Amino acid sequence: MNNDESVEHAVNMEDMDDTEIVFQIILYAGNARSSAMEAIELAKAGKFRESKEELASAKKELVSSHKIQTRIIRKEAAGEKTEMSVMMVHAQDHLMNAITIHDMASEFIDLYERIDQLGLKS
Repeated sequence: MNNDESVEHAVNMEDMDDTEIVFQIILYAGNARSSAMEAIELAKAGKFRESKEELASAKKELVSSHKIQTRIIRKEAAGEKTEMSVMMVHAQDHLMNAITIHDMASEFIDLYERIDQLGLKS
């Protein structure tokens, strides 16, 4: 099952109102952020395999959230307006923060691995 199919199964946007869609974006983005932060903690503890698995889990959640966002953009491009609310802006903020934290977590993991390889861990 590819990522698009998993999101299709989990989130059928046609049956949801804008508020429910917003909460789905926040849910997946929040899960991604939490997993990315956990990945950093695991790397800090020297558990690099587990850290990378947690980061992969974060990526899956990001993909789910991003696919919902992309559907909203496609619908609007096709002429179907989406109500822009404070909640929608909040959801977009959550997604962008999760993406940033995921990217930074990847860098932190690499740094912790390098520190470990150099034997500089205190």
